[in-house]
Amino acid sequence: QVQLVESGGGLVQAGDSLRLSCAASGRTFSSYSMAWFRQAPGKEREFAAAITSNSGSTRYANSVKGRFTISRDNAKNTVYLQMNSLKDDDTAVYYCAANPIRYSTATDPTSYNSWGQGTQVTVSS
Repeated sequence: QVQLVESGGGLVQAGDSLRLSCAASGRTFSSYSMAWFRQAPGKEREFAAAITSNSGSTRYANSVKGRFTISRDNAKNTVYLQMNSLKDDDTAVYYCAANPIRYSTATDPTSYNSWGQGTQVTVSS
């Protein structure tokens, strides 16, 4: 498993942009597929975006498609989530997660065996 630490959350206004980062420890980061999930107050954790180990494939939830971009830098052991045109509904705790399957963009949380502690994103209007 890898250890994951998210950063970059904060309070922004609707329409603003924010970039989240997730730093991973361990030399095997490049073999993991990665994803971002989010959980709003009173709601279940939901899939946002995923990327394969070689960045060859990505997948997005319909709710963020066209506004969010997931990317990774294997040399820096980091995965990113660029969030543009933020809306009130994007308010949530954002978690990054690691999937030991190299070429997966799974949306089911049970496919991921390592999770970060989360970073809060609050969008105000």
